[in-house]
Amino acid sequence: MTRSAAASAVPVPGPVEDAPGTVTVQPRGLLLTVRASDGVVLQTSARTELVGLRPAEVLGRPLSEVLGPQAAGQVLSPVVAGTDLASVNPVVLELPEERGGGGYDAILHRPHGDPAPAQPSVVVEIEPAQSATGRGSSGYGPLRTALADLELAGSIEELYDVALEALRARTGFERASLYLLDPQGNSEIVAESRVRGLVPWTGVHFPASDIPPEVRELHARVRVHLIDDVDADPVPVLTHDDGGPVPDLGAATLRAEPRAYVELHRSRGARAALGVGLFHGGELWGVVYCHHYGGPQRVPYEVLVEVELLARSLSALRAAQLGTDKDSEAHRQDRVLAHLAADSRDESVPLGTAITRSGWTRRLVRADGAIVSAEGRVTSVGQVPDDAGRRALIAWVAEAGEEVVTTDCLGEAAPDVAAVAPDVAGVMGIALPEGQVLIWLRDEVQRRVEWGSDPTVSRPVRTDDPIRTMLRASEEGWREVVDRHSLPWLPDQVESAAALRGHLLEALYLRGRKEVRATEELQRSLLPHELADDDGWSIDARYEAAGAGLVGGDWYDALVLPTGHLALVVGDVTGHGLQAAATMGQLRTAMRTSLVGSDSAHEAARLLFEVVRWTLPGEVATLTVALVDPANGTVENVSLGHPPLLVVHPDGSTCWAPLAGAPPLGLAGEVPPASRLEVPPGGSLVLYSDGLIERRDESVTDGLARLADAFRAGPRTDIDDVVRATRDERSADDATLMVVQRRA
Repeated sequence: MTRSAAASAVPVPGPVEDAPGTVTVQPRGLLLTVRASDGVVLQTSARTELVGLRPAEVLGRPLSEVLGPQAAGQVLSPVVAGTDLASVNPVVLELPEERGGGGYDAILHRPHGDPAPAQPSVVVEIEPAQSATGRGSSGYGPLRTALADLELAGSIEELYDVALEALRARTGFERASLYLLDPQGNSEIVAESRVRGLVPWTGVHFPASDIPPEVRELHARVRVHLIDDVDADPVPVLTHDDGGPVPDLGAATLRAEPRAYVELHRSRGARAALGVGLFHGGELWGVVYCHHYGGPQRVPYEVLVEVELLARSLSALRAAQLGTDKDSEAHRQDRVLAHLAADSRDESVPLGTAITRSGWTRRLVRADGAIVSAEGRVTSVGQVPDDAGRRALIAWVAEAGEEVVTTDCLGEAAPDVAAVAPDVAGVMGIALPEGQVLIWLRDEVQRRVEWGSDPTVSRPVRTDDPIRTMLRASEEGWREVVDRHSLPWLPDQVESAAALRGHLLEALYLRGRKEVRATEELQRSLLPHELADDDGWSIDARYEAAGAGLVGGDWYDALVLPTGHLALVVGDVTGHGLQAAATMGQLRTAMRTSLVGSDSAHEAARLLFEVVRWTLPGEVATLTVALVDPANGTVENVSLGHPPLLVVHPDGSTCWAPLAGAPPLGLAGEVPPASRLEVPPGGSLVLYSDGLIERRDESVTDGLARLADAFRAGPRTDIDDVVRATRDERSADDATLMVVQRRA
């Protein structure tokens, strides 16, 4: 015999937002938790008068005694048979007269995560039956029409409008509003359907606290949730004190929403509210809230099912539309990217000109302006700041340490840069080698945000309520102007910028190789094709470009002067590339002219000093000049910033000329006096540039010692062996070696 629970009924524990210590449900229906094996009622909501009984007469009793044998059989048959309960809802019941009589709809579902799987239970929610007639056309005709209209919508905005109009028409509510959520959980009403006379809410924003986590969880479990009367007090769910584990009632359609949330709807003047969670990929992207103002509003279960189908279709079609729009934009960006890639290969004009003259650069990411700093030039197009602003932006992007840098508020990301570029709000830049950059700019887009109330102020519903929920006495907007921001850079635009960076890197490489080839050709044309040869003397020389493939400003020369002396020169212009090679060519020509018109190394160096001073300001070069008397082997040497000459004796011993007594050309104030040394018969004179001996991880003294050691076998040491023994293959500097041997 089943024991009465009259003295042992206790509230079901619930979260703090409900009535203290209980799970509550709305009073419009009756919620029962029934053990499937024997049909005994384990839990009941307190409003049992719907079936003409008190809670004590329901708890612990077989369902057949609560609803009558026929109605209980209708409820339990699909449960015992293992039928998918969603497919039988609603179960239409006719209660016997002793239970009040009348028609009811029963909604069946199994508790999520049933804590007692050995004795499974079923949740039965019973509400007075209500027909869908009177809400437009009856049956599923209106639903089919609405779904067809959704499929014909040509834009997301039209999707919203069609869905909301159909939803409001089927439910009978006076307003249906779509709240679109941002990543932070704040929402904006982006579309609505309302009866005439209601104030529009479109464009109003609400803070994330309007949809607290508990409500998000409810939307996930019950996609369509009705509050038929916001003024009705929720009722507790009761159970035995020894009734065992409590099933999860989170998916119950009668479940009462958090009190603070109900207050929110009441503060907006609503008497009834319907919430529709909009999901895609498991993520809540929006909510439709319907409000009714004239009084309580019931909605039949079959209409709630239609609303859920509409919501699912809306989410799917919106995702497809967004995918179509994204694909279309991706194809557009791919086409623009192809144009820019082709333009970047045009080596007849500077890179900045090549990629900006057609306008494709700005179109790629929908920017208002663009700046290109490449190959020593700054090119801009569209709306850009003045020179100071451009320089500041270029430096900021180049020094950011990222391949792609973005901000939609330059004033927040780099206030110092914003101070000199005040009209720039959004910046996206890609960093290229050697401080080169491409930068896109966007102007400020000033937006006026209408909040439902001041989002900086919130207060709790109760002093002990941990949920800080914003309440509003009215819907009067609290306005906020968002300035200094541009439109945000979208992920696909950032991807396109990164893709363009790859094309520009390749273009710069090819352009660099072209310049290197041109510089190599220029350098080869300027270096002597044949070295002077004098009776009793032989000359051999080597030049190697930097390990990184860069061509520098090294040069060497050897010629017999009208005086009969043998003139030897090795120089090194600071820098790399075409400019260094061109300067080298000018110095070589001027040096030859000075040597032919002089009778000493000092005089030739002084004449070159004057040429550099007046015609090549800003250029810097080291230089060593040696005039050799072929008859006796004496050498007059002048050095400006260059490493010392080396004399190799026939037995392999060595000695050094004095160190340079003056800074390089371009920095020296005057030409130092000449030094003198002698090359013995059978010996050699060695001239070289610093790129031959210098290494990053050691001193110059070590490099000089290594050069001397390379000649330990004597003057006849192979010059290529010397280069291999002394040169660092990783060096970023070019290297020159000239060996002049006196026959014995």
